[in-house]
Amino acid sequence: MTELELFSIREHPELADAAIEFFQRHWASPESMMVYEDCIRHAIGAEGPLPQWYVLMLNGRIVAGAGLIPNDFISRMDLGPWLAALYVEEECRGCALGRELIRHALEDAGRLGFDRLYLCSDHIGYYEKYGFAAIAEGYHPWGERSRIFCAPTRR
Repeated sequence: MTELELFSIREHPELADAAIEFFQRHWASPESMMVYEDCIRHAIGAEGPLPQWYVLMLNGRIVAGAGLIPNDFISRMDLGPWLAALYVEEECRGCALGRELIRHALEDAGRLGFDRLYLCSDHIGYYEKYGFAAIAEGYHPWGERSRIFCAPTRR
């Protein structure tokens, strides 16, 4: 790897189109393409601290991304904020890019005044390496259930 840079889409709105395409390609279904476009575009000028969207770029190309959002389409609306849509391109896995995004989200959530950061995932053993612990289960609107993880933020 050579030139790796982390960007906030709020601070770099010129990256919005590329970020939208990245998240749509990895997370959206044909029915949900507009969810990422609408969320990312409205995050840029949002009055409150959330949502935040981050991308890691390697030599000018997005290779990883994640969001810091109020709720991740899960029944536990009493919890937040949430790390969401974490994705690392397959050819870049094993280079700690996910760790970098998680670290940044934990720090940013703490800086924004949040004590904890949540996420939902069925992965076992990955998020625990970064201070997350499984605390509950929640339910998605499409009928699936997910394990909910929590970690203290870094202030």
